[in-house]
Amino acid sequence: MNPRVTRSPLRLRPDPRRVITKLFVPGEEVPEHESRSAAVIRRVMALDEPAACAALDRTVRLFAGRHRNVCGTFADNFASVSHRLSADAELSESRRLLIGAYFTHEYAVEGAALCNPSMVAHPDQSGMAQGQLRFVLSVRGIGEGHLSSIGFRTGVAGPGGVLTVDSQPGVISTGLRTDSIHDKGLFLGKLAERGHDDEVSAVLSRWLPARFTGAELDELLAGLHPKLVARQAAHRTVELVRWIAACNYTTDFPEDSAVSGRVLWPTGPSERHGMEDARFVRFSDDDGSQTYYATYTAYDGVDVAPQLLQTDDFRTFRITQLTGPAARNKGMALFPRRIGGRFAALSRADGESTAVTTSDDLKSWNEPRSVAAPGRDWDLVQVGNCGSPVETPEGWLVLTHGVGPMRLYSMGAMLLDLDDPTKVLATLPEPLLTPNAAERDGYVPNVVYSCGGLLHGDTLVIPYGASDATIGLATTSVGDVLAAMAP
Repeated sequence: MNPRVTRSPLRLRPDPRRVITKLFVPGEEVPEHESRSAAVIRRVMALDEPAACAALDRTVRLFAGRHRNVCGTFADNFASVSHRLSADAELSESRRLLIGAYFTHEYAVEGAALCNPSMVAHPDQSGMAQGQLRFVLSVRGIGEGHLSSIGFRTGVAGPGGVLTVDSQPGVISTGLRTDSIHDKGLFLGKLAERGHDDEVSAVLSRWLPARFTGAELDELLAGLHPKLVARQAAHRTVELVRWIAACNYTTDFPEDSAVSGRVLWPTGPSERHGMEDARFVRFSDDDGSQTYYATYTAYDGVDVAPQLLQTDDFRTFRITQLTGPAARNKGMALFPRRIGGRFAALSRADGESTAVTTSDDLKSWNEPRSVAAPGRDWDLVQVGNCGSPVETPEGWLVLTHGVGPMRLYSMGAMLLDLDDPTKVLATLPEPLLTPNAAERDGYVPNVVYSCGGLLHGDTLVIPYGASDATIGLATTSVGDVLAAMAP
């Protein structure tokens, strides 16, 4: 008999009021032979000064309450297109900001769907009563054009299985991108993956330090021998090196912003069409330090690949690419501690089965070893994890998903050996959670899917997306789950 799962009456729904600002370039929305930017600027320049000031005042009144420092955004977007003006053009501050406003638009990050949550303990547990645990819930928001971003909610679990979710701030922000310190091993691994083992990569291997800045990389590339740079293969390698550098970066949010007011927006070229399905885990290292990591799917419009988020406080996030045979496809999930001195992760590198892989540095992942393959009627299409494993005295409890007829997604569970997670000790014979009648309709029908649950005492809290229309919260007893498993 399967364990009892209790669905909370709480439902998180897409909120179209959660909007960010983006650069808007007229003509980019459809393929055109000529940009319309110059024409728009000419029309703004043709306005007399009173009309320009009135238009700006009206725009600021409409949008200032929906964004942090909307005039700062207008100024930044004006700078993005100011090359369209002659060098001797004299503009008032109001006209500069008005031009910036015409090159700005709002984007509703959850305008289309909300789904695929994961849950971890909040880094700040101050003020919690006995039996309470504050949590951070990551969510995947989908907006116009099926662009995915990573947002957050906060709330409290317990006591007695009671769940509450905090109200959200009225203004959200995407943070500020800054450069990261780069890792030479990662760069060389990504170059090798793409078959770029040439003289440029040899120069990088010889002269780059193990850790380097973007400025140091630029200096080395600028100093390449002219005869080397003239070769066609060298141009392609240099372009790839700069692409890798752009994919690895840091995002910082204002200190006075709430966690639930922060949105990780696709910034690197590898994720320009979306950041999907973040699986957060609170990682405890051998020295007792704790770090939050999340693996997520980066989508560039053609290819998908797992990438890594790292944060201590949910305010500063470091984004890093991954390499190695296991760092492919979707659905990587880190174990919450080292096993045998190495990092470990669940992988679905082949696209349809679950495997375990290891790494010495969190960047390069070794050949995966399969632990679960499609075979039951409810998971014949593919199997995968629903988040990072949860440690219990009996073993690693892994929430799983399976895809069956009519692309129906169900959630199950399996138990892996604590010392050797490639050994499957037991599984649930039947699904733990399937879409009920109220959960079958949505942006992607017939789906229940989670990116990670939270253990609180004996209670396993399972956040799950229901057909990409809502996010539900369910609870079950870990003891009951383990008891219902079959060897």
